[in-house]
Formats: sequence, structure tokens, C-alpha cells
Amino acid sequence: MEPAIAFDRITKRYGQLTAVDTVSFTIERGEMFGLIGPDGAGKTTSIRMACGLLRPDGGQIRVLDRDPITQHRAVTADLGYLSQRFSLYGDLSIDENIAFFAEIHGVRRYQSARDRLLEMTQLAPFRSRRADRLSGGMKQKLALACTLVHEPKILLLDEPTTGVDPVSRREFWKLLSEFLSRGLTIVMSTPYLDEAERCGRVALLHDGHLLAVDRPEHLQARLEGELLEVSVRDGRPPLDLLRSLPGIADVQSFGDRAHVRIRQRDTALISAIGQALERHGSSAVSVRPIAPSLEDVFIDLITAGRTAANSEQSRES
Repeated sequence: MEPAIAFDRITKRYGQLTAVDTVSFTIERGEMFGLIGPDGAGKTTSIRMACGLLRPDGGQIRVLDRDPITQHRAVTADLGYLSQRFSLYGDLSIDENIAFFAEIHGVRRYQSARDRLLEMTQLAPFRSRRADRLSGGMKQKLALACTLVHEPKILLLDEPTTGVDPVSRREFWKLLSEFLSRGLTIVMSTPYLDEAERCGRVALLHDGHLLAVDRPEHLQARLEGELLEVSVRDGRPPLDLLRSLPGIADVQSFGDRAHVRIRQRDTALISAIGQALERHGSSAVSVRPIAPSLEDVFIDLITAGRTAANSEQSRES
């Protein structure tokens, strides 16, 4: 069976800016796939190209084995797209908004799908309420219902939880899990690495480049060495001091703590880190091994890429 979406060496430029640079990955049917990266990584551009809203400058995209540009109408029928600025009509009720989007997609008998979506999103008791009188979380649920009323095979979500409160984010993820269990393919972009860990597989993007594609737990297992969390009572750990110690592979700041990667488990080195901080004047020092997060992996991949780029420039000069 063909994948749900396939990117083959896709490039997209805006003038002199290359937003997506020779990116290749596949998204299997029935999986939740995450496009992960900060602003400017190429996430929105990738989703818009998959929808057929942007034409790539190089490479080929297939959506359910169809070209989203030349076979746009057929592809659109199988896609649900929730953009960053999904527009609801504030003067229409919940029911009326869903009816409007159903009719846009040419769905005539949408009532059963609408009622099912309202029950799943817990919006049924408010179906006559105008959209401009809904809370932020309820608007997001309504937007999702409007996106799914034509029963697409693939759901594309562009940063759907940005600006949403934590409770609404949790409820939104429960809904996505329910739709996933029903066989829907879900592709979502997010800058939140904690959300990425909920996906079956992720593509890590940075400055238009693809850093890695894999299951989150596999990416975390690939981080070499052992990761330590270092904290002190009186402020933040001194990063320069930690970087100067022998046996340290990398040091990154995480809020008021530091993540220190050592090349291999070494009890003596862990003790030496604590002693060095105490000599520096830090008190209540804590140095403990932790499991790496996707954020640790992402930072490591970016750092490795910059080091390789600098080495290449040095050789050319």
C-alpha cells in the first residue's frame, strides 16, 4: 500500500530564502506524524505544499499516490486542513459553521457526521451558541469539527495548540487519540517538543533542513553518552565552568538547570562535577543521571550540523 504522504527531495524557495531544502520523508497511513521545529523551520510550508496550496520548486509530493497540484480536487476531498489561522464565522452558531464547511466540500448529508463530531468534542450542548461567544478551547474544537465533517482520510494540523491553555491542549490531544484509533492519518506541526513525544514518528526540521526522521524513543536512544541534570540552590549552574571540565561532551542550559552530557558513565566524573561547583561557591549541588528528552536530541543534532558546516568551510578556505 502506498504511503499517505511522500516527500521526495522537496525544495521550496521564497526569493533568496530556501524555506524547505531537499527534504524527503514518508508518512504511513493510520499514523500520527509530527513535523517538529521552531519558527522558520519549514513546517507550515511543508503542510501547505502537501495540501496543494503551494507548488514545490523541486522534487515530488504524493498524497495517497496523487499529485496535490495537478490532482488538487481529488486530493482536497481526502484532506482536512486546520491552519494556524482557521477562520470561523463568529455570527454563525456551532451548527451553522459546521453546515457551512460541509457544503463547501459538497457534503449534502452531513447531519450524522456533524452530530457524531459534536458528541466527541463535547460541543453538543452548545450547538446553538454563536462562535464568537466560545472560549478559545471550544473554538479549537469547533475548528476541528469543521475540518473533519467531510470525513477526510488525512488530517493536517498546523500548530493546532499554539496559544491554547493547558487544559484545552490536553482535551485536544484526547480527541486526536480517538480519531487516530479510528484509522485517521494525522500530520501535525508543533514547536513543542513535549507534544512531539506523543507522535508515532517525527521529522525534526531546522532552517528548512531535515535533521532526522524516526520514532521519538529511537531518537532519544541515539544520543551518545550519559545525560546529567545539574542544579544548584543559588541560581543557575555556571555553564563555562562545566564546559571546562575534562570528559564533558556538551553542556546546555535548561531553565535554572544544566544538562551535561558525558561520554560514558563515570562515577568519578559525576563526583568531580559536584566538587568543582562547590569550589566555585555553589551550594546544595545536585548532579543526577536523567533520560534524554527530544529537546536534548534536537539541540545535539543542530550542534552537530553547525560543527560539520564549520569544518567544511574551514577546508574550503
